[in-house]
Amino acid sequence: MLAKILERERLIVATFLLLASGLAWLWLARMSQGGMPFSSGSGGMDMQGMDMPGMSPAGGAPSPSFNAYFPGAALMWFVMMVAMMLPSASPMILIYDRVARQNAKATTALAPTFVFAGVYVAVWGAVSLVAAALQWALATRGLISADTLALRQGWIAGGLLIAAGLYQATPLKRACLSSCRSPLSFLMSGWRPGWRGAVRLGLSHGLYCLGCCWMLMTLLFVGGVMNPVLVVVLALVVLIEKVAPFGKWVSLAIAGLAVGAGLWLLVAG
Repeated sequence: MLAKILERERLIVATFLLLASGLAWLWLARMSQGGMPFSSGSGGMDMQGMDMPGMSPAGGAPSPSFNAYFPGAALMWFVMMVAMMLPSASPMILIYDRVARQNAKATTALAPTFVFAGVYVAVWGAVSLVAAALQWALATRGLISADTLALRQGWIAGGLLIAAGLYQATPLKRACLSSCRSPLSFLMSGWRPGWRGAVRLGLSHGLYCLGCCWMLMTLLFVGGVMNPVLVVVLALVVLIEKVAPFGKWVSLAIAGLAVGAGLWLLVAG
């Protein structure tokens, strides 16, 4: 019975990816509606001490402590990163599973495949910790809105938009995007057998993906960290950039739009 299940290994991996992504999106949808277990029940997010309506010094309330604020913020960012990044990484993970099975001496390559995927997710977990710490720092200085977690100052938001747009056209962005858009070539050039090879490739892919998308993630501070429309739009942009034949052109179009929007905010501010 187990042997028959393992024969459908690709289906197991695909099902896991679908469930992980789906649960992350459901979690985000529930949280955006104020329905998390640690919600204040008033429509705002109260993440274990993250009392958003009263956390800003600008509003006269005391700043949230790091220990009270950081765990909930880190969890929020981690789930959001899984929801946004795992779908676009799924083609690479599925191709890794196929290549691993072709090179495996055993009947299954499930273990190295899940190691590869786990290390990739761990990279974005580390990003979540940095983003949560940055969010706390902005919150304690009253630089982000308590309700939307968006930057209050238009000139800062405008500058961030311009920086993100310019980054889209840099050689580093193009190199990282090229690696993400060519999964088979990426795997063949760096292939190593076993779990150590899976760790190495998972880390490498995670870092390439980070180099491709990190500036796009900072735009969450422009439109609101938990803005559901912005989260969906950015996730689609990342997916299209990586898998669509016209993904490179979308990347350049986003660059132009971001720079234009940034200039508009600077002028309007």
